[in-house]
Order: sequence, then C-alpha cells, then structure tokens
Amino acid sequence: MRQEDFIRDGERAVDLQRSNLWLIQDPERFCFGMDAVLLSAYAEIKAGERCLDMGTGTGILPLLLSAKTDAAELVGLEIQPESADMASRSVAMNIALRGENAPENGAAGENRPVRGRVRIVQGDLREATALFGRSSFDVVTCNPPYMTGGHGIVNPADAKAIARHEILCTFEDVAREAAAALRPGGRFYLVHRPFRLAEIFAALAKYGLEPKRMRLVYPYADKEPNMVLLGCVRGGRARLAVEKPLILWEKPGEYTPEVKELYGF
Repeated sequence: MRQEDFIRDGERAVDLQRSNLWLIQDPERFCFGMDAVLLSAYAEIKAGERCLDMGTGTGILPLLLSAKTDAAELVGLEIQPESADMASRSVAMNIALRGENAPENGAAGENRPVRGRVRIVQGDLREATALFGRSSFDVVTCNPPYMTGGHGIVNPADAKAIARHEILCTFEDVAREAAAALRPGGRFYLVHRPFRLAEIFAALAKYGLEPKRMRLVYPYADKEPNMVLLGCVRGGRARLAVEKPLILWEKPGEYTPEVKELYGF
C-alpha cells in the first residue's frame, strides 16, 4: 500500500526522521512541535514495559517511543475523534509501509516493529483508570495543555485551542490519572512551562508523584527557559536532581549539536 491510501484531503505525511516512521497531520489542526520530540528523548522506558501517553494528539509520542525503546506496549489516549483517527491511520500506515502486516514479519532492517506494540484509544484522559484499570502501566507520558482557562480563546472547540489551553482537562486531572494508572514505583514524564512549576509541584505532591529529575529548556543560552522536562516516580522518596540546561538554538536557524542529535540530523 502507498501513503496516499491512508491520507485524506488536507492532510500530509511528515517524516519523523526515525526508523522510516511517518506521521499523518492536518496543518489546519494542531501539529506536533519540539516539545514532543524532547519528551520522547527524556522519557526512559525499559524493555517489556507498558506506557500510556495521555492526550496523544495524532500519536507522535507512541510512534517516536516505538523507535527509541523496547517497550512491550505503547498506548496513545486521545479525546478528539479526528486526532485519534489520524493517529490510528498513522499506526496502520507505518505497519503497512514497513512490511509488518504479515504476523511473521517485523520492521525492515534493525527497526523496531510498530505492529502489536502501538495502539490508539479514543477517550478522555480524565477517565484513564476507568478505561485501563488502576496500576496498569509502568510509564505514563504527557504533553498537556500549557495555558489555563479560556483566556484569549476565540473558539473553544478549535483543535489548536484544545491542545494549548486547559479546556477539556486541567493539570490536576493529568496528575490524578497518571498516578492512578501507574503501578507503585512507576514513572511519569511530562513537558510543561516553567511559569507553572509551583502549581505543577503542588499537584504532583497531592497525588504522590515525586519529582526526581528536572531539566530546563532554553531557546538560546542568554534567554529565559521556556520549557521544563520532569521525571517523577509514584511513591518515590523526596530527592530532585536538577539536570544541566538544554539549549535549543546556537543562532537563528541552527540547532545546537545536542538538539541535532535528538532529531537524528
């Protein structure tokens, strides 16, 4: 089958620069950004573990993690039917293009398979434990909406507004469901905005998610950080390691060597 067999009008397939993986996106809806790529590199998933990505959008995190880890299962949970449908078609497209349709076949070359490992579920992350059960995952990831309330939103039903603003969920919803879905000692990885760190830490503490790692992300070395990566453990002891800063750009149009490596350039 061809890419065209999976793509609808207005959509396009984006090369993820990893293991011949592609992602279907609609430029009129929300498209993944650098934060998703950084989170996929930050999350640590061991061989045989199960991972839930809450608010997966078009499935960028499960697909990237399928190339980077030996997870047994990567589940993407997405509330918007259109985005969940694109994510499901991306999974099916990659399975077909990589020759994984036959049960005896894996991905080409050394690529890790998508078939049997990545699946998309259309549903509300606020009901994650009702959908999957308590303590059912080793790892939870989330790239949640960064902005609170409806400030500046023209159309609260717009896909971009839902992805950026806490319209359908709050960060407390995310923390509560992540904690419930994780087994004791399970790990929660997220990317967010530094200006909300006080609120984030309060919500994590409320639900027993102990921050263990933190890395601030700076657009340039002389600018303020605009993202923060966090790694937490359900029921972990209090000890936070603040890791070295991640600088994105050396100058306009040129990534730092570390970011180039993350993107696979």
